[in-house]
Formats: sequence, structure tokens, C-alpha cells
Amino acid sequence: MSKIERAIISVTDKSGVVDFARGLKRFGVEILSTGGTAKALREGGVEVQEISDYTGFPEIMDGRVKTLHPKVHGGLLCLRDNPEHIRAMEENGIKPIDMVVVNLYQFQKAVERPGITLDEAIENIDIGGPSMLRSSAKNFKFVTVVVDPSDYGAILSEMQANQGQTTLETRFRLAKKVFRLTHDYDGAISRYLEKVELR
Repeated sequence: MSKIERAIISVTDKSGVVDFARGLKRFGVEILSTGGTAKALREGGVEVQEISDYTGFPEIMDGRVKTLHPKVHGGLLCLRDNPEHIRAMEENGIKPIDMVVVNLYQFQKAVERPGITLDEAIENIDIGGPSMLRSSAKNFKFVTVVVDPSDYGAILSEMQANQGQTTLETRFRLAKKVFRLTHDYDGAISRYLEKVELR
């Protein structure tokens, strides 16, 4: 285990996120965030750094591209016990990211709206969120990935009991939750698109 030092928080469902971020701050965790989440955290008195300031690259294309950057995914996917990975991080100014707190654009809720167009539905397909979740879950040996606000309290309690760290068992459990979520999410998109006829 190693202490969680840096986290990305970018959520659609903001329930409990300000209190969770405050809890992380008590452990000295640096928080990176985006858009509406960063605004909500700041309004809750939590200091955050915008992802665009961290990467040195602005959010572009109406927010379609904001977290798809090597400084994000390199920080998530780096094997901390692999000297070559560590060297690549140092050479490219990449810092390890130890926690990701992300939940996704609510695609299923969006497509239930009467009269929604295909273009509107497409804009509710989350790209950056699942990418960060999958990178984090793949690297659960080193990264704690959180998709469910109901896990916030247990994670903070575990960090309290372990000097700011989570256990491998917890990280593995949370990673499995991610892959169930992304499986269901992609399934919902696929089922919706199967019913659409282009005109």
C-alpha cells in the first residue's frame, strides 16, 4: 500500500462529493477536477486544481476533450514498481494519480426523455469518464477507483485506519464494480442505437 496523495474528482452525481473531498483534504490529498465538479467543490470550500491547469492543455470541443491526456492516463496506468514506468513519468512530467472519483453522464436517463434526438443522445455518451475508470480499474494494484457515492464513508474510514491508504482487497472490489458499470453503460448505449433508424 501507499498513501493516496493525488485524486481526480469529476462526477455527474454530486451527492456527498463535497464532504468526501473535505475528508480527502484532511489526509493532505491534492484534488484535480473539471468543470461543474470543480465549481461545486470550490463553493464547498475545497481547494482544487483544474485538470486543464495540471495538463497544460485546455478543455476543447465543448468539453468533449478534457481528461484524454497522457498526464492523466500516464498517472493512472503507471506501475509504481516498474522502474521503466517511473522513468517515463519523470521524463514527461507525469505525476501518479492514486484515486479517481468518477460517475458517468446519465445516458439512460437522457434517452428516456420524450422526443430526444440521436444527436442529443450521442452528446450524452461519456468518453473521458469510462476511459479514466477503466485505466484506474486496470491498475487497481495502485489506484483506488470510486464510482458509487455510497462507498465514500467506508473509504474514508479505511484511510483513517491505514494512515491515508486503502487495502488491495478494497481496490480490487472497487475495480470489479467499475467493470460492471462500464459493461452496463455500453450495453445501454448499444441497445438504444439498435433501435435507431437513420433518416
